[in-house]
Amino acid sequence: MRKTLIALSVGAALATPILASADEPALSANVTLGSEYIYRGIAQTRGNPTIQGGFDYALSNGIYVGTWGSNISWLTDQTPGAASTGASASMEWDVYGGYKGNISSDLGYDVGVLTYNYPGDNLSTGNAKPDTIEFYGALSYKWLTAKYSVTTGSLFGWTKPDGSKTSGSSYLDLTGTYDMGSGLSLSAHVGHQTVSGYSDASYTDYSLGVSKDIAKMGTFGLKLTGTDAKDNCAAGEAYCFFGYEAGKSAAILTFSKSF
Repeated sequence: MRKTLIALSVGAALATPILASADEPALSANVTLGSEYIYRGIAQTRGNPTIQGGFDYALSNGIYVGTWGSNISWLTDQTPGAASTGASASMEWDVYGGYKGNISSDLGYDVGVLTYNYPGDNLSTGNAKPDTIEFYGALSYKWLTAKYSVTTGSLFGWTKPDGSKTSGSSYLDLTGTYDMGSGLSLSAHVGHQTVSGYSDASYTDYSLGVSKDIAKMGTFGLKLTGTDAKDNCAAGEAYCFFGYEAGKSAAILTFSKSF
């Protein structure tokens, strides 16, 4: 369940600019330490710290690929005293590639595909394997970005009440990041996750954040997140993960560094 990423454009026409480009590609890396891993408002590490990092390889013509990883626990966390499911998974590994460009000086776009992979044993959320593929497109205007993502198979292991795949599940979000100057940025986000054929798993999430980039050191961030996800464990709702209410509000502290 990776942070917002720009992914691979579909179409054979992209092969031509890849081969024709004479510009030198750029390799970059990033690492983040956080008090918790929250994705689309849902807890991935049961309130515990996270370490994350990735690599991106970009060409000047707008095409790039990358990979990103994080520790997780949502697939294997257990309520104290509960019997083990035998599942073993402690990592999320994302692979993506993308194409981005500009329509005008203020208007840009991204299109692509992002894969979420969960290496491990006996993996299941109770219905299907959690590995997920999403295609998406985004439009950005100055500091505001709108993005739409859609899955080709079951979303993170969710299935419909009849056991069929939740193909066509979608996520629509709007995110603004405003540069205040002197390395200080403010951000706001709202998104809606629809799980196809399973309304109890659909929800809206939102967040507000602030970050400070300190030259030669890194970026410190604070974000407040929340959702209206059904996570009441007493009622056995969808986002109760082994006794943990995964959609509850949280304050997240992070430190990140790019290379």
